[in-house]
Amino acid sequence: MKRLTLFLAVLALVGFSQAQTLRVWVWDINKPALESTIASFQELHPGVEVIIEDIGNQNAFDRGLAGCAAGGIDLPDVYLVENNEAEVFWAQFPDCFTDLRTLGAEALRPAFPEFKWAELMMDGAIYAIPYDSGPTAIFYRRDLYQQAGIDVDAIETWDDFIAAGQQMLAATGGAVRMGTVAKGADDEWFRMLANQNGCFYFDLAGESVTVNQPGCVQALDTLKRLVDAGVLAIGGWVEQIQLIQNSAVASAFFGSWYGGVIQAEAPDQAGLWGVYLTPAQEPGGVRASNLGGSALAIPASSQNQELAYDFIVNALANVDNQIHILANYGLIPSLLATLEHPYLDEGVPFFDNQPVWRLILGTLGEVPPARGTEFFQEARNILTAAVSDYLDGRHPSAQAALDTAARQISSATGLPIAP
Repeated sequence: MKRLTLFLAVLALVGFSQAQTLRVWVWDINKPALESTIASFQELHPGVEVIIEDIGNQNAFDRGLAGCAAGGIDLPDVYLVENNEAEVFWAQFPDCFTDLRTLGAEALRPAFPEFKWAELMMDGAIYAIPYDSGPTAIFYRRDLYQQAGIDVDAIETWDDFIAAGQQMLAATGGAVRMGTVAKGADDEWFRMLANQNGCFYFDLAGESVTVNQPGCVQALDTLKRLVDAGVLAIGGWVEQIQLIQNSAVASAFFGSWYGGVIQAEAPDQAGLWGVYLTPAQEPGGVRASNLGGSALAIPASSQNQELAYDFIVNALANVDNQIHILANYGLIPSLLATLEHPYLDEGVPFFDNQPVWRLILGTLGEVPPARGTEFFQEARNILTAAVSDYLDGRHPSAQAALDTAARQISSATGLPIAP
């Protein structure tokens, strides 16, 4: 009897140990960022061990798909997923992740901007909680703008940006462009401009192709005018960084996370940079869009779902934790309550002590929602080629280029083209 009692006690201890360990899969800077929230989580759950593994971006996606295909085998308790890729999981493996409404996630809906939820929900289910965002902005070299006599406050529209770019070309003898576009390598400029116009590859229901709708046509036309005006250099990721390092471009149009890239790749330019809002399509128009961002989900195979949910809420819905992550790791919070924190009014030394986070985060509520759907990568590849072809003059108009792209996306996905 004593042996049986001892055996049962050992089993209980083993089970307790397993139940008190959380495994989290992330990549890159997210590892130290989320590790910084563990102490506050352990105050709520003493004795719980949290193991955060940096398994790499592509590896996380591939292992996530493989784990779901295998019925949830070897998946962690908490899984980091990019917004644009999230719907691949929800659509292909709807039972692989926990519907977080069962853990109280519905109460968090008002805490985050609506655009962040668009790709994290399906058929009413909430599969992930918003983590970081990528509200767009123009990062610019103060010294280069000043040397060219450009007044940042006068740049309110893309027409103003083009005029400033031509002024920059004139002042530098063509040596400095206003920005860089990854023609043929990505369609990020198109996505940011289209999102600004409330248009994207697919409609918000994820049921039809909308890439040839007026807002997207206007976005591509705007990009063509920028390229034809000669104010943008052509280059992919590596070339863009080299141009910045060589002071050959005066601006960068990207999601807010790009500020961290500039700081890491051009530390000698500290104090020379500033930030201003994304130019509008027309005076008084929307000056916001988004590029990038991620979320945290809980695989249905997790044996620690309530603990995992508490970890996510503590990390992502806690203002102090989110501000700490912003201040120390440069990840832009999606949590709307962070807008009330006084840290946002502090100057950032790299940006000449400009309070850039207040400016950038202030656009969160203005970003139009967009759906990447499970077909995001297919559509992105088609648009990357279509945008490049149009910029090279292979289509008579932006409408013709996007009509062609819409037909290709429809053929690849089986979704109809919206009327």
